[in-house]
Amino acid sequence: MVNDIDKLSKRYARQELLLTAALFLITLLVMRVWYLDELLVPVIVSAAFTLVVSTALAVIWRKVATKSPDSLPTFFTAASAFRMLLALAVMFVYYLVNGRDAMLVFFLVFMAFYLVSLIHHSVFFARVSNRS
Repeated sequence: MVNDIDKLSKRYARQELLLTAALFLITLLVMRVWYLDELLVPVIVSAAFTLVVSTALAVIWRKVATKSPDSLPTFFTAASAFRMLLALAVMFVYYLVNGRDAMLVFFLVFMAFYLVSLIHHSVFFARVSNRS
């Protein structure tokens, strides 16, 4: 059982890494084709946010699933709230640093990463929960 949890945790982190890398490369391609240099900082911040949050969630999920599987529903609720509050904090800090003019571009790029990560999280753990 613990071995399965470790494998699932690593698979989740690996899939998040691949999704983030794919979005990063797509955004770089869009930047190159349409000469949108203002996307560079938002894509770096968004990719870093996605990787840090997904890695933290994978590690915490592994610990919760191993030590107290009855607490998994609480974990999923807390993880969603944590991700949203952290995303709001990142957007607020970006607003403070770069001002109002840069927010639309940042918001669009950030939301693309956020939504893809959220959808992956939901689908992955729905399948894991249905399997057990």
